[in-house]
Amino acid sequence: MALTGCYREPPLHLYEEPEPTIDFPFAEVKLDLYWNYKTDLGIDYDWRAEWYYGMDDENGPGWDETDLATFGVLEYVEPSFFNLRRYYRGTDSQGKRIMRKDARFSGRDYRTQYEWGFWDLLAWNEVETLDPLDPAQSLHFEEKPDINEPITAYTKQTMHPVRYHAPRYQNAFYQPEQLFAACETGIDINRNLEGFVYYEEENKWIRELKMYLEPITYIYLPQLIIHHNYNPYTKKDRITDVPGTANLSGMARYTTLNTGIAGDDAVAVNFYMRLKQEKNYKNGEKVDIVGGRLMTFGICGQNANRVTRAEENNDKEHHYLDIPVMFYNGMDSTIVFDVTDQVRSRYKGGVITVELDMDTVRIPKHPGGSGFDAVIKDYEEVVYPDIDLSKD
Repeated sequence: MALTGCYREPPLHLYEEPEPTIDFPFAEVKLDLYWNYKTDLGIDYDWRAEWYYGMDDENGPGWDETDLATFGVLEYVEPSFFNLRRYYRGTDSQGKRIMRKDARFSGRDYRTQYEWGFWDLLAWNEVETLDPLDPAQSLHFEEKPDINEPITAYTKQTMHPVRYHAPRYQNAFYQPEQLFAACETGIDINRNLEGFVYYEEENKWIRELKMYLEPITYIYLPQLIIHHNYNPYTKKDRITDVPGTANLSGMARYTTLNTGIAGDDAVAVNFYMRLKQEKNYKNGEKVDIVGGRLMTFGICGQNANRVTRAEENNDKEHHYLDIPVMFYNGMDSTIVFDVTDQVRSRYKGGVITVELDMDTVRIPKHPGGSGFDAVIKDYEEVVYPDIDLSKD
């Protein structure tokens, strides 16, 4: 869906005076949220069909209370508050912005007065921090003194180092909170009342401005399928825990609110993962699964909402998923997977699945000494449709 405004343009015969006198007209912004993800074929995709970590089964709920406390709500959540920034251009639709006016409001509608002339509108949701006790983890917004310059949203580096595919930054970055944005330029609030409707009960001419807020942060759901984790000879699980946080590399460091285009800086995003045992898998197999949820700014240099097929995305980065694990003998190591193909095919976010057969893995005898530092390649023959996080 193109990020364009929709204006009601009814006939202007409801007002009896031929030349009504209006000092400052009213316009009402109506915000619609849009996050319906489809496959390249335009078909809605049920992401739960491949999200084995979060699937319900007889062992209990898939996305349980611990997951909720660790990762937050699985899908996008409708925001409660929004920011609206109005930029006034005067009588020149291509001229520089003369001034700006800010508003914060709840709900989806906001009505206020406008001067005659051309306006640019920028709307985004109020951000609710992932951790109120640590503001450093929140989204940050950067504005330059020149109001003609765009607004960017970014996160800061964590204390967790990045060992794989970190060409510029030594540490991984915090994941952002969910962010929706919409921008309209050159809206003409003109004296001929084009697009206005007269409301007799209020004695006001009002123009309705419709804006579509689209996600500019994207949800990924990584899961590591562990086959044959239980060793029948030692009667112990080989992998017993996920002792730390994981990283997904090659993602954008920031995004631009005005355009929805992610920045060109590639970073690793840090997030939590959790081990679940004896989960249902294909063909009735029971497996252990390490899974999690992370939010990112998406693939560098593009607005995923403007991409309709995976072949159209302009991703030039490689993407690695590195997961630290703990073994039954107290040793730990980091498993690294090349998930470039999956991230590129899931350019709007989605399930990332990697698999590991523990019958083929040599258990390390000292910390970090299993040989897992070698990258495990992605499964190129698997087709990964887009995630569907739709809202009716």
